[in-house]
Amino acid sequence: EEHSEHKPNLWLWVGVLLGITLFVAFESELLVDTLEEATEALGLSKLFTGVILLPVIGNAAEHATAVTVAMKNKMDLSVSVAVGSSLQIALFVAPVLVLAGWLMGQPMDLDFNPFELVAVAVAVLIANSISSDGNSNWLEGTLLLAAYAVLGLAFYFHPVIEGLG
Repeated sequence: EEHSEHKPNLWLWVGVLLGITLFVAFESELLVDTLEEATEALGLSKLFTGVILLPVIGNAAEHATAVTVAMKNKMDLSVSVAVGSSLQIALFVAPVLVLAGWLMGQPMDLDFNPFELVAVAVAVLIANSISSDGNSNWLEGTLLLAAYAVLGLAFYFHPVIEGLG
């Protein structure tokens, strides 16, 4: 009896990946357009929307994955998903967006104001101190949620400066 080895069709899967990528890009554009209308109607600043709302909505699948694996007591995987997502945005997506903005003639830079820099530094310090011992518990999780709530309130009440959102 002959065993034929099944080889996947590379071009088919590249096409599927391209199609799904285009679909996700289209859906992302719809999300941003809808979110812009909603935030204008609610009177929310662009800064609050971009720093708090958009990441929560855009990364809902990753959040669900992190919570699901945490509920199965796989904390290493849960923390890896959460921290890995943040690292991916900070070290890959942001610089790529700067280059893409430059190519398209859209102003996009990494020139953050002091308020945003302090918020990132506080978030990094808290996440580092929580994860440095390699253990986690409900109290540390509560601390992380409280820190996120405080940062969310800070961005909500941060005054809107003309040209900065």
